[in-house]
Amino acid sequence: MSERKRIYIIAGEASGDLHGGNLIRALFQNESELEIRCWGGEEMKAAGGHVVKHIKELAFMGFVEVIMNLRTILGNISICKKDISQFKPDALVLIDYPGFNLRIAQWAHEQGIKVYYYISPQVWAWKQSRVHKIKRFVDEMYVILPFEEAFYAKFNYRVNYVGHPLLDALKNYKPSKEFIAKVQGESQKPIITLLPGSRKQEVSVKLPLMLEAVKDFNGYRVIVAGAPSLEPSFYSPFLGDRAEVYFGHTYDLLTLSEAALVTSGTATLETALIGIPEVVCYKGSRISYHIAKALIKIRYISLVNLIMDREVVTELIQDECNPARMKVELSKILKGGSKREQMLQDYTELHSMLGQGGASEKVAQSLLKTMNAEA
Repeated sequence: MSERKRIYIIAGEASGDLHGGNLIRALFQNESELEIRCWGGEEMKAAGGHVVKHIKELAFMGFVEVIMNLRTILGNISICKKDISQFKPDALVLIDYPGFNLRIAQWAHEQGIKVYYYISPQVWAWKQSRVHKIKRFVDEMYVILPFEEAFYAKFNYRVNYVGHPLLDALKNYKPSKEFIAKVQGESQKPIITLLPGSRKQEVSVKLPLMLEAVKDFNGYRVIVAGAPSLEPSFYSPFLGDRAEVYFGHTYDLLTLSEAALVTSGTATLETALIGIPEVVCYKGSRISYHIAKALIKIRYISLVNLIMDREVVTELIQDECNPARMKVELSKILKGGSKREQMLQDYTELHSMLGQGGASEKVAQSLLKTMNAEA
């Protein structure tokens, strides 16, 4: 009997954990005799990966925050290298999380480990010089946005466009009838859902602003989608009696919603693909924001607008991310609002641009095919 193939996967954030979980399921469906060790979260664990470091210990955002936590980050890199060396994987799969993963990619390449990157770092937005590092140290790159293939071609680097894995996540989503019935039974008011992010620091900044923005929408019920990595007690001081929080049911909550206020990130695309009008909100530390503004080369921050290459959803960034502006923009996308119908039409076009899904399956098959050929 041949020895089990070993795959090591690294994701450092909630979205990477979601896509990593779907990839692990696809890998096991194609080949059951695998040993998968990973850095990730509950999704990757539930899919059958052996999680050795949880994402809640890894998520640092912003230039200032990274510098403040540099000792921890460097310590994690050292721990990771040691663990990979002991595991001796046949393949290393890196999911986004570039500050960490590109360092691991270089080291792994030097150790003779095959490196596969799933979900490209956003090198088209800033740090385009990272493309040269990717070309040297990554054996295969799988990209998920339609324009990334052409971007990399400009650097004479061939990548595989596999479509966006959120289409898989949404296809696999099964509404919880019990949860939906419970929420609907508690009140007949329409729902505004708040998605303030998955990290303590971003929730602490954005949730109070969002709650202030919706305080006058008395005909609506306000529900916060709680991050699985945070405790209910963390949210309690913010909520008062104006809002509720639920965990583990973000898609169910969005399905029930009339509109949403959403922190920039993967959630903006999830909300759009579920078909819920949204306002995108971003506010970082002042220093981090000004550094990013000087470096970033893109017109938009939300995936919805980036993919469509025009403004479909309103982006409230930094100083514009305030309760007064949120309130105005939210009013425009509620039922009867001036922007609601156009946004829903644009979502249909967005969905067609992203294709039919199957990203996880395509990556799993490609990865296993390459591994088997080299065995």
